[in-house]
Amino acid sequence: MAELTSIPTPDGAAEAFLARPASGPARGGVLLFMDAIGLRPRIAEMAERIASWGYVVLAPNVFHRDGTVAELAPTTDLRDPENRAAFFAGGVMERVRALTAELAVPDIEAYVAALQEHARSYAGEELPLAATGYCMGARLAVRAAGRFHGLVLAVGGFHGGGLVTDAPDSPHTVLTGRTAYLFGHADNDRSMTPENVADLDAALTAVGARFSSAIYPGAPHGYTMSDTSSWDEAGERRHWAELEAFLAETLG
Repeated sequence: MAELTSIPTPDGAAEAFLARPASGPARGGVLLFMDAIGLRPRIAEMAERIASWGYVVLAPNVFHRDGTVAELAPTTDLRDPENRAAFFAGGVMERVRALTAELAVPDIEAYVAALQEHARSYAGEELPLAATGYCMGARLAVRAAGRFHGLVLAVGGFHGGGLVTDAPDSPHTVLTGRTAYLFGHADNDRSMTPENVADLDAALTAVGARFSSAIYPGAPHGYTMSDTSSWDEAGERRHWAELEAFLAETLG
């Protein structure tokens, strides 16, 4: 069962879901970066599923400057497309744009420190770390590995948006050859076009990273999120299978 905890950051406390293996030794720690909708029961479910594979999982509220988990939570059923559209029209993208790399990286340092502390507490020793992210969270997962070369050994990114931009601090500029990457891109995604995917693959190749990068046919942006109208069962199922195998290979 994921529990709500708190992480000190340079700009105040950030709530986070913490999930641990139900029993047995931990194989590693996983930082789970939420999508733009925020920290909610669906993210807790995802953290619990990854924890069931043998990992200590921490999923922070990366919008902690904008409000608490309760204050930012959706109040309507986002499986209705109109409700989802209305929710996104209510300031979501403003929060996403406000979370610049300048703000995100110090937060990531705090999140990694907290994950290491919880992993040590559970396992009694240092554990290898990974990060996985969804939607805008994929960008944060990439930045985590870019900041912690050699510590964050693996990065998963699913229906990620804005991984390649023209900005000088674009996420693809911090890719590292010391990290393995797994990307499951959404199909027909305006925030991550086939041209963007090709540029990402070229950047991964240039740094000598070991990676897998594929567009999931028919899977829309947000395909893993079963509490929204963007959910795609086949895409979610493929993502779980690939992520579980990837973490087993990279973290043990």
